[in-house]
Amino acid sequence: MTTFEQFRALPLDKSLLALEEGDPGIRYFCYPEGAAAIGYEGTILYCFLEGYGGTVFACNPESCGDAYVYPLAADFSDFLRLILACGSANPVEQTSWMNREQFAAHLAEEAALRTPEQQAALDLIAETFSLTPMEDPFAYCKALQAGFDGSRIVYTDEYYDALGIQRN
Repeated sequence: MTTFEQFRALPLDKSLLALEEGDPGIRYFCYPEGAAAIGYEGTILYCFLEGYGGTVFACNPESCGDAYVYPLAADFSDFLRLILACGSANPVEQTSWMNREQFAAHLAEEAALRTPEQQAALDLIAETFSLTPMEDPFAYCKALQAGFDGSRIVYTDEYYDALGIQRN
């Protein structure tokens, strides 16, 4: 059983981590073909993409950054370590457009709002998988995103239509 499968089987409310169950029938223009959902935060899809191994991605139709799809973690264990460091997937996803100061402020806001239930979910993940929080989540995500080549991502026709670009 993979780490992801073990995570899915955990008896916890994943919405506490900004990884809600979603309706697979609802799709946004930037959700790539073949995306395997990890969870949702509103319109943001956290997923694996075909052809990219175990890399975890965010797909955000309301992106503040330069891309609608970007990597967050090289594998699911690192994704969990990022969540342990940040309290939920939300700050991890926002690294794509934030600078270090904005990220630090956002982490402080998230920490101030953390509930006992959310902390219990984080503790369960740390204990179940013997993981520690990522030491510098901002630097980790920025390094992964800086070297990312998204040219192999397969999008739907809706993506190209919405952006007014030709499909290659």
